[in-house]
Amino acid sequence: MSIRGVVRRAAGSLIHRGWAALRAAGTVSPANPAGYRFRRLGDGACLSFPVGAIFGEAWIEIGEHTLVGERVSISAGMGPGVDLGPDSIVRIGGSCSIGRGSHIVGHQSIDIGDHVFTGPYVYITDQNHVYDDPETPIGRQWPRNNPVVIGSGSWLGTGSIILPGTRIGRQCVVAGGAVVRGEFPDHSVIAGVPAKVVRRYVPGDGWLPPHLNGTRVDPGTAGIADPVEADGLAGTMGAVEHAGALSAAEHPPPSGTVGSVQRVAPAGAAGTGPAGGA
Repeated sequence: MSIRGVVRRAAGSLIHRGWAALRAAGTVSPANPAGYRFRRLGDGACLSFPVGAIFGEAWIEIGEHTLVGERVSISAGMGPGVDLGPDSIVRIGGSCSIGRGSHIVGHQSIDIGDHVFTGPYVYITDQNHVYDDPETPIGRQWPRNNPVVIGSGSWLGTGSIILPGTRIGRQCVVAGGAVVRGEFPDHSVIAGVPAKVVRRYVPGDGWLPPHLNGTRVDPGTAGIADPVEADGLAGTMGAVEHAGALSAAEHPPPSGTVGSVQRVAPAGAAGTGPAGGA
């Protein structure tokens, strides 16, 4: 190996060891002075270095053995140095894992249960801007608060957004990228923008899709329009289409229509509008 290669390897090893030592020294835990500022920082809890924007620690509680990833921002209130009253505002339970780059922004009340795991870059807030006055810039209108609750044992996927007023039950899954607002029962799978329940667990029946509304339908008694009877529904739709075709053959519709519904050509089709040159 050349002298240059030896020097490069030695320098790389030194940098990596130095960075590891810096991360260990910069970790916030109950054992160092930075941990004393929190209302509660449980045994074994830590905030990984480099930390994100952390302020309002006197109104933040973090339970035992909870791991907060790198560059996670946790805040209570609008800014440092504000008296927010006697009660805590942000409460994170024990044995949680908060993914790197996430933001937890509390102003009134955010409750995160035990054993809650999140992917990276999750955003949780109990405050949002309002747009009541159409003439005042939205950023200058006084925001509105609404408490947030995330039940124990839940998982929040990468990039999901939890908006004010959301109450998520126990053992729920939030899909990555979902924008969540509203109340969701225990054992739900929540996905979409805006988010909705796409699957739910019912004891004795297992995981049910949402079109069953949480109840299992007996296939032996389901009608042809029942969601369980997909084949029957397809046959019904085919019969309707066939009847429509016969009606059209017996009574041809006026030019440009199908039955009583006017035919609309795709945008940009020739001769059907400005895009088509008509």
